[in-house]
Amino acid sequence: MDRSDKAHVSRTAVALTIAGSDSGGGAGVQADLKTFAALGVHGLSAITAITAQNTLGVRAVHPVPPGIVRAQIEAVLDDFSVGAIKIGMLASAEIVEAVAAALAPSPPTPLPEGEGSAPLLPQGEGGPKGRMRAFVVYDPVLAASSGDALAGAGFVEAVKGKLLPLVDCLTPNLAEAAALLGAAPARSEADMVDQGRALLALGPGAVLIKGGHLKGDEAVDLLVTAERVHRFAAPKIASPNTHGTGCTLSSAIAANVVLGLTLPEAAAAAKDFVRAAIAHAAGVRLGAGAGPLLQTALASAARRASGREE
Repeated sequence: MDRSDKAHVSRTAVALTIAGSDSGGGAGVQADLKTFAALGVHGLSAITAITAQNTLGVRAVHPVPPGIVRAQIEAVLDDFSVGAIKIGMLASAEIVEAVAAALAPSPPTPLPEGEGSAPLLPQGEGGPKGRMRAFVVYDPVLAASSGDALAGAGFVEAVKGKLLPLVDCLTPNLAEAAALLGAAPARSEADMVDQGRALLALGPGAVLIKGGHLKGDEAVDLLVTAERVHRFAAPKIASPNTHGTGCTLSSAIAANVVLGLTLPEAAAAAKDFVRAAIAHAAGVRLGAGAGPLLQTALASAARRASGREE
């Protein structure tokens, strides 16, 4: 490559998903990578567990050894300029600890004695080995949509103690928020706000608590920050194909942050993206159970949202 070639090289937006593999292609790493691609972001992956599942449920879960999970994360972070990280299924307390160790900021390297104090790191730096710090979105997957458990003993305690302080945006549904707090699921928007603020106290920078399971005709999500509460509401869509919506929402938030949106803007765009994907997939039949959001539907929704669809 000569100098003239270098002038044509552009930086590509990059995001990493740390999640489990869904053999049915509807959720987990598969959903995340399809979402990244649909939104024009290059996707990297670190697999935390291999699941045997289809549209009817989960048949088996095989966690990846924690050391291999950490090695995957460190390998890609050492080579790519990752703008955002989406975390999904972690399966065990040991994997939570491995992920937290891989993402934990390292202290500035002290100067030699006699040369003054260690310099402050510029904003945005301070990740492992001085890497740029990525924006972290965590979808705290505790169970599959079929109800199958996807996390082992000690998991919640490890998440609260090790991972939440490293998270910029936590995206629990009502059941997940309740499990993290040891409380009953929220039954109103006021309850959601209270639980969002309680989750903030555990360390994340913001909490998007998803109220799709509340009674009513609207799906209401609330982004709770230290400063205010942002409300995102839209009419519910009747569809049997909703497998992977939580994965898709959180990975769309990560992708939109990489693309330059603020968190409230990214959350709003992600919600619109998921609604469009659900609408596109509503009439499609894949498998005998709850079908996935399709890659073609996601790409079509992305083109329409950006004005590129004819």
